[in-house]
Amino acid sequence: MNYLDMNLEMLLESERQLLYEYEQHREQNLKIDMTRGKPCVEQLDLSENMLKVISCNEDCFTDYGFDCRNYGLVDGLDYAKQIFSGIIGVPWQQIIVGGNSSLNLMYDAVARCMLYGVYGGNGPWVKADKVKFICPVPGYDRHFAICESLGIEMVNVPLLSDGPDMDAVEELIKDEAVKGMWCVPKYSNPTGTTYSDAVIKRIAAMRPASKDFRIFWDNAYAVHDIYDDGDVLMDLLPECEKNGNENLPYIFTSTSKITYPGSGVSALGASRANIDHIKSIMQKQTIGHDKMNMLRHVKYFKTADGIREYMKKHAAILRPKFEACQRILSEKLDGTGIAEWTSPKGGYFISLNVYPGCARNTVALAKEAGVVLTEAGATFPYHKDPNDTNIRIAPSFPKVEELEKGIEVLCASAKLASVRKLIEEKK
Repeated sequence: MNYLDMNLEMLLESERQLLYEYEQHREQNLKIDMTRGKPCVEQLDLSENMLKVISCNEDCFTDYGFDCRNYGLVDGLDYAKQIFSGIIGVPWQQIIVGGNSSLNLMYDAVARCMLYGVYGGNGPWVKADKVKFICPVPGYDRHFAICESLGIEMVNVPLLSDGPDMDAVEELIKDEAVKGMWCVPKYSNPTGTTYSDAVIKRIAAMRPASKDFRIFWDNAYAVHDIYDDGDVLMDLLPECEKNGNENLPYIFTSTSKITYPGSGVSALGASRANIDHIKSIMQKQTIGHDKMNMLRHVKYFKTADGIREYMKKHAAILRPKFEACQRILSEKLDGTGIAEWTSPKGGYFISLNVYPGCARNTVALAKEAGVVLTEAGATFPYHKDPNDTNIRIAPSFPKVEELEKGIEVLCASAKLASVRKLIEEKK
């Protein structure tokens, strides 16, 4: 039934029925956590054998005799760089391998720009009158938190079905205060959008007014296909090079949702000039990241294709969860007129848009019934969703049976919140 077609009397009767349904869910005393896109226990168990690939002192040396237990190699192991090269499309000589989190590398990259500026730029960003970042929305809350913590003004642009609204982006970069843009180009958080070739070519050909401008290309889900016919992402750096923009992108990825989120390996790829500039500053910051962990990953996976083959095991665990979400969303919300959602082929999230003005109430109702979701508004800078409509669904962590109950509660909450909003509008 389409709630948008109902008169006030029909809506009031629907509210009574929906409240009864909701109370039945609440009486189950559920405790289901769907706040973050965390790998589940079964996914973490897949990497158990990686902990056994180093069993004695002799295993700690590279083929060229470097002892990974010791100081050195601020930019990480060459072997690890070669694996990441096959994932992010950057020559291995232009990659820095870091610690467990690409978020850490991204925060450091922005902070470094603030303190030191970029290669070939106008000096530290902090000395500029204002620094702005373009933020495709809905987007990744931790990107927005980085900007907010460093006093960077965020400007929203819509994330369309094939990537950021490039007409809006190309207009915004005429402003010299605009220094950067966040991008999650494959299976974007939270929509699951993958940027099209046409959008990537426009990004690579941009001519920003500020010569300090950088694209922060967070390729977190580069190998996270759920289906065999997953999305294919064009490599950004070669396209930038064709346009004389080789210094434009900083490209990030990690193994955080491949092996262990708390004990993974991250990578930053960029032009040779950018990498040399970054390394010159990093050498004052650290003597090097955990090379033993890098070596564990190298010995276990060996190649980028080794990672891709391994990720099929993750897909087998995640696919039933995503399919359960899609099935229940369709069963409960199709035809209601108050919701739409994405159907990604990979990544970690589904984006649900409920009736405008209802996301916060939906999340609050779900929480009251024992299902905790990401805070409404989190997918927008400053936690301000202008239409109060977007909710991020993170299916990975709960078991399938828990997830099914959680999505049923979410749907019941969305319908109840939306009908109440419609009643309010009609009174």
